[in-house]
Amino acid sequence: MTRTRDFVALALRAFQIEALKKIIFSRPHDSEVQRVSGRLCAHRGRRVLALEYSLPGNTVSQRNIPECDVEAELLSLIRQYKQANLITALGDAEWKTSKSGKEVLLGGDALLRKLSGETPKFESAIEALDKKKNYILAGSENFLIRLGVSDKNGRVHDKKQGKFRQINRFLEHVEDVYSHLPADGRINIFDLCCGKSYLSFAVYYYLTEIKHREVYLLGIDLKRDVILWCDALARELGYGGMKFICDDITNTPKELSPDMVISLHACDVATDVVLDTACRLGAKIILSTPCCHRYMSTKINAQELRFVTDYPHLRGKLCEALTDALRAEKLASLGYTVSVLELTDPENTPKNTLIRAIRSPQCSVQDSAKSEHYDALLRFLFGDGAEDYLKEIRK
Repeated sequence: MTRTRDFVALALRAFQIEALKKIIFSRPHDSEVQRVSGRLCAHRGRRVLALEYSLPGNTVSQRNIPECDVEAELLSLIRQYKQANLITALGDAEWKTSKSGKEVLLGGDALLRKLSGETPKFESAIEALDKKKNYILAGSENFLIRLGVSDKNGRVHDKKQGKFRQINRFLEHVEDVYSHLPADGRINIFDLCCGKSYLSFAVYYYLTEIKHREVYLLGIDLKRDVILWCDALARELGYGGMKFICDDITNTPKELSPDMVISLHACDVATDVVLDTACRLGAKIILSTPCCHRYMSTKINAQELRFVTDYPHLRGKLCEALTDALRAEKLASLGYTVSVLELTDPENTPKNTLIRAIRSPQCSVQDSAKSEHYDALLRFLFGDGAEDYLKEIRK
């Protein structure tokens, strides 16, 4: 093994056991980047090598290298420079080449023995790269553990970091509309197309354990095995105010008007059915995140938009925006104040739109002008297919 690979192996070992404090590449062969330094950091729950490049003009740039690519990146960098210094919690090493091209590795053998020891004792050198975020949930909540978001010790699984942030962001949206919920008495919530009910359990926990409110939460979905599992989990957690039923959401019991309807990623026109059902039930607040905007992409019939819809890739992007805008217009015609928001960081999920609708207490009838505007939009987008669309969402 060459001294170059010996040095890279030392750096990689230090990275893997979290002993790496800093690695510095200097004296470039011909690169304009005079110096590259790296630190072991935690970013979005994963270990990365955070590199900083010293550029001409006193400027710098940064790049994060995921753990799976660290070895290849180190090998690439060391070929570009004549000197590299490795600083770890267990000691240091230096690699350099002489004018004649001879490689020298100083301190490598001693550091290798320390890094390869059975139980090397040191304080982890990993740094938190992310800004500390004060989440509503800590991750150690029992329902998150049972839902598989966190391990038994309350640590959020690496692969569930996006879901954890998504749940917390949704609760922030609930917090934003909290003042529109009843100030006292029981809060009634329906989760339509609830699926595994991440949001059901999160919202129930937030309102009962953090806000100390009495809550009745009804979850409805067509998947019997999922409903049975959610019902069993609610009983296990002692969430007596939760109920789950297996049925089509159009059969949602009408005896109770919900204070809030929530829905996470109901697929395609199922989101439209959710919104239509929520409106017919008289929901005061609707928080819905759409998913899979396929219907309009296959049914749009607007000649004026042919310059976009003739291109399948662009048609998909346009129809996604048009579908959610049309939904917002419908809700507005029924007396809701509507916002279309970003749910969470796009890196967490591409399905990242939240439709938030709050019904005005003064509104008791449909706004005829807005209703006519909505009907005109339907005709513009679907032509003679407008009635077919209405039948789909009013099953």
